[in-house]
Parts: sequence; C-alpha cells; structure tokens
Amino acid sequence: MRPWKLFSIFALGVLAGCMASAPPMNSGPSGATAEPQSPLGSPFTGNKAGNLSRSWPLILDRADVTLGTSVYFNRLPTASELHDLDNLMGVQNVVIALPGWPTDAGQLEQLGQLNPEATGIVVLPGYPPSRQAAEVWNIIPARMRIVVLVDGPPVSSTIFGDLNAMRGLERVIAEMEVPSRAGFERLQRPLSFRKVIE
Repeated sequence: MRPWKLFSIFALGVLAGCMASAPPMNSGPSGATAEPQSPLGSPFTGNKAGNLSRSWPLILDRADVTLGTSVYFNRLPTASELHDLDNLMGVQNVVIALPGWPTDAGQLEQLGQLNPEATGIVVLPGYPPSRQAAEVWNIIPARMRIVVLVDGPPVSSTIFGDLNAMRGLERVIAEMEVPSRAGFERLQRPLSFRKVIE
C-alpha cells in the first residue's frame, strides 16, 4: 500500500474516533445549546449551588480556627429543638433569621434553653415596629447577638433610641445602592453596609 493511502486511512480513523467521543449536542426548543452541567451546579445561576443555598447568612470569623458547626433556623426554634442541638458535634453558632420582630416575651422564652457554650445570633429584618418589640429582647433569659438588617435610614431618627437601648444589639447592616452614613448619626452601634449585585 502506498504511504499516502495509509496516512489517509489513519487520518479518517482518528477523525471518526474524535467525533464518536465528543459529548452530544443538547439543544433546547429554541435550538440553543444547554448550559454545561456540573455536579456542584453553577455559582452564577440562581440562589443554589447544587443543594447549597446562598440565601442564609454565613458567619465568618477569621480568628476562629476551631472545628465547629453552625445551625440555622428561619423561625424561632422550640425548646426541644435547642436541646437536640446538644447531640450535634461542636455546635458553635445558632443563627436565627426571623421574618419579623416578635413583640411578646413569651415567644422568646425557649431561647433560654440554648447551650451556653454556643453563640446565639439573631438576624432581624427592618426597624422595630414598636418600642415593645425592641424592649422584649432585653428581658429574654439568654444572651443573644442581634443583627438588624435594614434598607436605609429610618423615616424618623427617634427609632434609634429604641435600638440604642437594646443590650444585645451588636450591629446594624444597611443594604443600600449607595452606602452613606447620612441619617444614621444617632445610632450608637456599629453600622455596616451591604450591596447586592445580581
């Protein structure tokens, strides 16, 4: 056999092998190629990467190098749920992100069941709807670090009197398009800003 025929047959074989091993083209109804899939998902699509949700606040402390567990609730946990946390390995943070401000101290009594070795962190949305909603946190039987997430300065600066009187209030975080301290001058707690870009 002549060398050029041998080379041609070899080249066709290599080409056929490459075509057979290529991934199939997935086209949707519009004919567009589907996004490549990864076991972890894409960090740029939606609020989930695989089964992990990014909507929960992450507690990061660069000084902490221990092996610990953070537990998240999007409601007030029951006393039995807080007791059950003692069976988890190394519970370090119990984060409670509430949809609103509780106004009754009875709703918060079970927080006294939190293991004193764990740090309780409460995330509250917006400003307190009343002075009673702010004061109720001063009479609960557990020490909590409270973070208030707002979308800008309040309509009336008198609300800062209620916030400043909250013993457990650690920080106010304002989610604003253009961060500015204007309107927060009477706040006597640390103020941070957050800007979310989607």
